[in-house]
Amino acid sequence: MIFELTPEQQAIREAILALLDPAGPLGDDYWLARDRDGGFPEEFFDAFARGGWLGIAMPEEFGGSGLGITEAALAMQAVAESGAGMSGASAVHLNIFGLNPVVVFGTNEQKARWLPPMIRGEVKACFAVTEPNTGLNTLALQTRAERRPGGYLLSGQKIWTSTAQVATKMLILARTAPAEQVTRPTEGLSLFYTDVDRRHVEAREIAKMGRKAVDSNQLFIDALPVPEEDRIGGEGKGFTYMLHGFNPERILIAAEAVGLGRAALARATRYARERVVFGRPIGQNQAIQHPLAERWMQLEAANLMMLKAATLYDEGRPCAAEANAAKYLAAEAGYAACETAVMAHGGMGYAREFHVERYLREALIPRIAPVSRELILCYIAERALGMPKSY
Repeated sequence: MIFELTPEQQAIREAILALLDPAGPLGDDYWLARDRDGGFPEEFFDAFARGGWLGIAMPEEFGGSGLGITEAALAMQAVAESGAGMSGASAVHLNIFGLNPVVVFGTNEQKARWLPPMIRGEVKACFAVTEPNTGLNTLALQTRAERRPGGYLLSGQKIWTSTAQVATKMLILARTAPAEQVTRPTEGLSLFYTDVDRRHVEAREIAKMGRKAVDSNQLFIDALPVPEEDRIGGEGKGFTYMLHGFNPERILIAAEAVGLGRAALARATRYARERVVFGRPIGQNQAIQHPLAERWMQLEAANLMMLKAATLYDEGRPCAAEANAAKYLAAEAGYAACETAVMAHGGMGYAREFHVERYLREALIPRIAPVSRELILCYIAERALGMPKSY
C-alpha cells in the first residue's frame, strides 16, 4: 500500500502551484481584488484552460488528458491550496467534473460536440439541480421538460446555480414524467446539457458572504426549447446518470477543502514563526503550536480518505460511502484549519490583507454544499452501518 503521489501526480501539483504563484499575476493580490470587487476570474479561467487542465479527466480522443478523478482532485486541491481558495476552485469546478455523465453515458456524437469546446475553455457551464422548494430532496424536483416535436420545452426554477451569469451551457435535471406516474421515485427525471438561452432563462444573482468572484444564482426558466439530441441517455434515467457526477463532485470538494485548509495552515504557521510578542515568537507557545499541529493531522487524515475514494472511483469500484465520508471529513478539517488560522493571527486575522478571514468565509461552502453534513451522516449510518433509513 503506497501513499505517495506518483511523479506525474506530483508534477500536476507543482505546475498548478507555479501558475498560481502567490507573488505572481494570479496570486494573492489577484484573489484579494476578486473578493473585493467581484467579477468572474476570466484571467485565471483562460490560463487554466490554456494549460490543458480543464480536460484532465476527459478522454484523449476528444482533446483531454485521459487521466482519472484522482488527478483531477489533486489539480483542484492545488488550486485551492495556492491561495485561490474556493473562488478559484469554483470557477473551474464544473468544467472539470460536470460532464462526467456525458463521458459515461453520452453518445459519440454528443461527446464530439460537447467535450472539445469545454476542454478548450470556449464554454462555461453551470449545473442546475437544486430547487427552491425541494432543497436536497432531488427526487421531488418540479422543473419539468414537456415533450414537443423534436425535443422539449423546459420550465421551472433552480437555485444556488453557480456561474449562471457567465455560462453558455447548462447541465440540468428536469422531470419528464409526473411523480405519480412512475413506479420508482428515481424514475421520471431526465438529464440535459443544453444552451443557456437568455430569452428563456433569467439568472438573478444571490448576494452572499464569500466567494464573490463566482456568482450564485436563482434561475427562472420559461419554456426553454431543448432539442432531443441534448438529452443525455434515456428519458427518465437522469437521476441514475447524475450519480456519476455526485461521487466525483464530493471527491473534488473534499480535495478543495483540504487545499483551502492547507493554505490557511501555511499562513498561520508562517505568522506564528515571525510574530514576536513578549520577546519570543508566538509559535513557541504551545497554545499556538498544539491547535496548528492538530489541524495538520486532521487535514492529512481527510486527505487520505479523499485519495481512497478517488482511487476506488477510478478503478470502477463502489465508492459512495468513501466519497461522502471524504467530503464530510475534509470540510470539517478545512473549516477548523481556517478558523484556527484566524485565531492564530489575533486581531490581524480579521484584516483582509492577511487573507485568512477570506479563507474562513469560503470554508463554509464545503460544509454546506453539495450535500449537508447531516445527510452524509444519515447515508453512512444506513449504507455503511446497516441502520434503518431515517428520512
